[in-house]
Amino acid sequence: MGDVLSLAADNLLSPLILFFVLGVLAAFARSDLTIPEAAAKALSIYLLFAIGFKGGASVAAHGVDAGLILSLIAGGILSATIPFVAFGLLHIMTQLSTIDAAAVAGHYGSISIVTFVACTSALTGRGLDPEGYMVAVAAIMEAPAILSALWLVSRKAGGNQMDGNLWREILLNGSIVLLIGSFVIGAITGQDGLEKIASFIVSPFQGVLCLFLLDMGLVAGRGLRNSGKHLTPGVFAFGMLMPLVGSCFGLAAGMLLGLSTGGVALFMTLGASASYIAVPAAMRVALPEANPSIYLTLSLGITFPFNLTLGIPTYIAIASKVTGG
Repeated sequence: MGDVLSLAADNLLSPLILFFVLGVLAAFARSDLTIPEAAAKALSIYLLFAIGFKGGASVAAHGVDAGLILSLIAGGILSATIPFVAFGLLHIMTQLSTIDAAAVAGHYGSISIVTFVACTSALTGRGLDPEGYMVAVAAIMEAPAILSALWLVSRKAGGNQMDGNLWREILLNGSIVLLIGSFVIGAITGQDGLEKIASFIVSPFQGVLCLFLLDMGLVAGRGLRNSGKHLTPGVFAFGMLMPLVGSCFGLAAGMLLGLSTGGVALFMTLGASASYIAVPAAMRVALPEANPSIYLTLSLGITFPFNLTLGIPTYIAIASKVTGG
């Protein structure tokens, strides 16, 4: 417990967390502080590009092996399975409709790329570098959860939610295309390619991430301020319980794969995080009747800050304990 509290204290005093808190406080205070939408989109484009490229370069240095392939398979299975667990918990803990519960469940099988980056940063700062190909695992975990959520709705409704527009939204979602495309380019160009643009995607990365988290804090704060009627005790409790449940699946996967301490912690974080970019975009097409105030407030307003402040330190401490790292 002492290790978790120590890691949490360090995490809470990091610039990343403090900028997120600043955004939340500014939103609650009704400050006119804003990040222009175009600027926020540019920040997310930069982060996806940098994350994907560095991950691809790491894979080029590491090489394609059984560890990479098995990790990708495990990530896909994890993403497809977690929504069923989330759906069951939601029906036990809340009074949400089937459609709202399925929409929320899909967010929890998918991943938050910023939570992934925050965990990677925390691990690197402690000398626990994860396997470079974990960014590919993160990319593969976006779509299966969406399909599982739609299957849950189709089973109840007896209909088919899959059509061409939805497949296009899932497979050609801008964040997925950029992340995978940058990863492939990084893998092709390798370390030589990384060195050529390192001054652009390595040194400025933490500063850009701080600005992005400031914007996320503003968005999360406004969501919490305006969606109080949807935050019943059961919904609120789910937003903090589900990350812990998902992290257990990630822990099991990481241990079975024999990953490093950093890799296990990162797999736990992937299992614990909830999407607030790719899945909401897909749900707008597939389940327009689902209430975005519920699924966005849960994923971005509750689970995201929980993971940033308490979750990541907990996952790192547990991974270090079980792997002896």
